[in-house]
Amino acid sequence: MDAALPELPALRHDWTTSEVVALHDLPLLDLVHRAQTLHRAFHPPDAIQLCTLLSVKTGGCPEDCSYCPQSSKYESPVETEKMLDVESVIASARRAREAGSTRFCMGAAWREVKEGPAFDKVLSMVRGVKDLGLEACCTLGMLSESQAVALKDAGLDAYNHNLDSSKEFYGTIITTRSYEDRLRTLDHVRKAGITVCSGGIIGMGETTRDRARMLVTLANLQPHPESVPINALVPVEGTPLADRPPVDPIELVRMIATARILMPASMVRLSAGRASLSREAQLLCMMAGANSLFYGDKLLTTPNPDADDDARLLRDAGMRPLAPAPRAG
Repeated sequence: MDAALPELPALRHDWTTSEVVALHDLPLLDLVHRAQTLHRAFHPPDAIQLCTLLSVKTGGCPEDCSYCPQSSKYESPVETEKMLDVESVIASARRAREAGSTRFCMGAAWREVKEGPAFDKVLSMVRGVKDLGLEACCTLGMLSESQAVALKDAGLDAYNHNLDSSKEFYGTIITTRSYEDRLRTLDHVRKAGITVCSGGIIGMGETTRDRARMLVTLANLQPHPESVPINALVPVEGTPLADRPPVDPIELVRMIATARILMPASMVRLSAGRASLSREAQLLCMMAGANSLFYGDKLLTTPNPDADDDARLLRDAGMRPLAPAPRAG
């Protein structure tokens, strides 16, 4: 008779900021070892999910997010573009699948979803992506309960809505919506039966305590977000954060490792800012618990490593792309 599988550690939803700061500040090798041990308990150690993110409606957003070149408040290099047609989005998803991606995310620069033809097009895009056998994800701004249900009915697997930072720091980077608005959208997504994708950005001038508070907010949600993107700020000319210094890769590793320890069953996604990382820094992020990469030359409007370089990195490291998850329901 086969030996019984070891029991997985219990998931916690009662983390404190002081606990998380203490974890984050552990000696780096101790922190990474602890994160890697938990990672192996919940996930195959050699598997990485490849995701592709496409901007289906670019620029012209009325929000004032200080990091975002798509805001209409700033004069950035990003040009406003009309919404893509459904057929071109499905063609992009097909190319992403052929390149190895198993998750396709569609982003629209909206403050909130409006009922009407544009939202109907998004629903058609979701159905088309699902017909290709891909996981479908959207990030469209704030959602009502009924809109979340409509996305679920179309087949949406995941909805991305990042907290960005701590509640205490949030008001220094965004004034056009509240932290509670973001949490309300996550609640609507969860109630509709869509998995939650929510993380944040480091390098905007926040403190370690702010980073810890953001992770505490996510880790104390019940259940945890199934997907936690960790982004490093990509400064863009024309935005208020254009002159921020680059994020030290070790800071990114610490955030990924801490997120992995707090939310061991979640997918931790190495997201924006990866283009500036060396191969070795990316591998250290994977050792720290990142098990998903965004694949393709762009993340909405910011640069991303070349797909061939990514394929070579994974091959050299002996990593394999993760197969798509079975469709919920």
